[in-house]
Amino acid sequence: MIIPRRPIQSAMNDGMSASTDTRQNILDAARNLVAGRGWSAVGLSEVLAAASVPKGSFYHWFSSKDAFGQAMLDSYFADYLQEMDAIFSREGTTAAERLMAYWNGWISSQSLDDCQGRCLAVKLAAEVADLSESMRLSLLSGTTGIIDRIRRMIEAGMVDGSLAVDDEPGLIALSLYEMWVGASILAKIRRDAGPMDGALATTRRLLDAG
Repeated sequence: MIIPRRPIQSAMNDGMSASTDTRQNILDAARNLVAGRGWSAVGLSEVLAAASVPKGSFYHWFSSKDAFGQAMLDSYFADYLQEMDAIFSREGTTAAERLMAYWNGWISSQSLDDCQGRCLAVKLAAEVADLSESMRLSLLSGTTGIIDRIRRMIEAGMVDGSLAVDDEPGLIALSLYEMWVGASILAKIRRDAGPMDGALATTRRLLDAG
């Protein structure tokens, strides 16, 4: 791959870029740690150490721990929704195939022992909803975005004939997401993929996806 030359920037722009990169490094480090152990079990000093950032500089990037948690979730959902959009915009496939590819990807990501930062919503939903209003609202906004994309893909499947449903697409999308979140939690409790395999089979039946 050919990497283009970096354009000459002012010292101020270089500083802003470095600051942005450092902030994102902190968020990425937190995402991986928190996905593995939960919000309350991970300290700020541990996050900063993982990001190779001096301990005393946290408040240079975040005004409070709640603001940090919200930024972490916002960053997570931005990446997650981008991945969903990439799956749902694949050419040469039906809406049903794209939707089932999403659910199969869910199983793969949730099956990882440490989730690699990819299962943050499931990990934190119950834990932080009563601890931080800003983090709850970030979870609400992110999960609403997920459900809305599922709804639109169901509608697309009804148009291209690859899906057949007996209820309003928005209600089905909500029910499906609720079922998959619940199945993910049960899979963690039981330490096997049975609940998610069941969710996949039920999803096929509800959508008549074949």
